[in-house]
Order: sequence, then C-alpha cells, then structure tokens
Amino acid sequence: MTAHTHPATRSSHGFGVALTTAIVALALTTGYIHLGLGGMLFTLNALGYAGLAALYVIGSVAPLPLVARFSWFPRVALAGYAALTIVAWAIQGPYFGLAYFAKAVELGLIGLIVIDSVRVYGSPMALVRSAFASVFGGRNGMAAA
Repeated sequence: MTAHTHPATRSSHGFGVALTTAIVALALTTGYIHLGLGGMLFTLNALGYAGLAALYVIGSVAPLPLVARFSWFPRVALAGYAALTIVAWAIQGPYFGLAYFAKAVELGLIGLIVIDSVRVYGSPMALVRSAFASVFGGRNGMAAA
C-alpha cells in the first residue's frame, strides 16, 4: 500500500462510485427538502448538505495528497451533520409526513456512509486511526497498516 491509498481494492472501485453517487444523491435530496421548507435555518441546512456533498465527492475522487490525507473528514462531517439534523428535528419538530421522509433519507445517508467508510478503511477504528494520523502525524499522514 502506498502512502496515500486506502485498503479499498481496485475491484471495489465500481462499488465505491455507486456508493458515492448514492450518498451525494441522498444528501442533495434532504438538502432540497429543507430548502423547500423556507426560512433561514432550513436554507442554511440545505446549503450545508450541498457543501458537504461537494466535499464528499472531492474527498472521494481527488488524487491530491492533501485531499487523500484528509479523506476521512467528509465522511465524518456528513454523517455527523445528518445525525445532528435528526436530533435537532427530534427536539423541535415539525412532525409531518415530509419531515419523516427526510429523516428516513438522512438515516439511509448515515448507513451508506458507514458502509463506505468500512469499505475504504476496513473498520471504524481504522478510520479513527487514519484521522488521528492525518491530524497529529504518522506515516505520511496515513495510519499504519
């Protein structure tokens, strides 16, 4: 394994593209739902999803060493953002059909990010090790195999 590659194999490339596409589609779907609700909070939420979806794509396809070093970040940020959105909704509502659909989309989004993270890093702990190594130093910013 070279300094800036992940355990994902070449044969998983097609699956990775499909996962990334599905993740971006779900992020943009829930962002679009929030955008349609009006108000500053929902608009900002939609913009957050759009920005994180773009970051996810960049983190998945950009061959730059710095991007590869921090490719864990869009995964953690987007999953955390979706989880935070669900928690905020659970606290304040509103509770109607479209909101439940949006929460289902966000749960699916989190699930696909977990699958993608395991595909790329091998395990949740390997993702954590890669994150710590990229931030605090390590073998070229990547966790040791």
